[in-house]
Amino acid sequence: MADITFYELPGCPYCAKVRTKLEELDLDFDVVEVPSAHSERTEVEAISGQTGVPVITDEANDVHGMPESSDIVAYLEETYA
Repeated sequence: MADITFYELPGCPYCAKVRTKLEELDLDFDVVEVPSAHSERTEVEAISGQTGVPVITDEANDVHGMPESSDIVAYLEETYA
């Protein structure tokens, strides 16, 4: 199990932006595909307090439920680049 867990919805351009950065940095990460219906996204809501994706957690750095693709990409670059 990887330290980073990435919550995404296939086809989401914001999720694709984060996935590209994770792959660019050659990071190990687990993926959780969330349901398309916001009302069914209970797991991501419990972690981040909202139902939007992308969201990441990073156990190695005590990051729990970070939303917003731009914030995630900046965090990944600052922490792992």
